[in-house]
Amino acid sequence: MGGSKKKPLGSEKSSPASGHDGDKPAKKEETKKALGKVQQKQKLSVLVEDTQGRRAIQSMKAITIQGVARSAGVKISVANGYIKSLEAKGIVKSVGGYSGHRVYQLIEQV
Repeated sequence: MGGSKKKPLGSEKSSPASGHDGDKPAKKEETKKALGKVQQKQKLSVLVEDTQGRRAIQSMKAITIQGVARSAGVKISVANGYIKSLEAKGIVKSVGGYSGHRVYQLIEQV
């Protein structure tokens, strides 16, 4: 029974759902940009310099990935890789933390 009611003609013209005129130019511009530029993905590698990283670590009491990233001015993933490499070399060791939020201690004074 019931069913949906028909909307008056005046409201259909002003509603954004049925107005396709505003969407067409934007889509054409996007497709032109996409076809005009063929972007190749570049693999960017950012590394922490040894002197910069060690200077940042020496001044810290509790060495965390987030702290190293903040003091060195790099992303957390880069700081994580740097600390993992120092741990493999035996310069720092994990002394606490949980679930990816590890706290490290400096073993070797440089």
